[in-house]
Amino acid sequence: MKAKKRVLLIESLLVSAATLVAVTGMIHLKDYVNRSEAVRALNQLGQRIGDYRKQHGSLPPQSFIDTVEGQVEGSVRLGQLRYRALWIEPGASADTILAYSQKRHPSSLLRDGYVVLYLDGRVEWVVGEAFESQLARQQNRAEVQAGQK
Repeated sequence: MKAKKRVLLIESLLVSAATLVAVTGMIHLKDYVNRSEAVRALNQLGQRIGDYRKQHGSLPPQSFIDTVEGQVEGSVRLGQLRYRALWIEPGASADTILAYSQKRHPSSLLRDGYVVLYLDGRVEWVVGEAFESQLARQQNRAEVQAGQK
């Protein structure tokens, strides 16, 4: 192989490798931004729920969430939001899951998980297995049956 062909082959391989790294990085960045936007949207929703609780002394109904959810910035990134107020008993602990949304990242380096709003207003990213076991401990039989319909 002549030196000119060898240089051309090496340059082509380098450009291909750089393109692959850039595309992978962009996919990862897109998923990271989507997850960050979902966390931010759930934070805003949590603030609205907190305001409602201060004013009315109870958790808002699902209809309030349906109305307010579309008004928070980045709500599109939440996906299908599950709101659990119906199943939460008075006096529940602060680490009770109030609302959550599953986020999948099939084409990314990020692990799948859930954006979770707790009863005390905290919002966290929780990896799938940890979330599922935490939710299972908090659910009663009626909630599980209602979720399967």
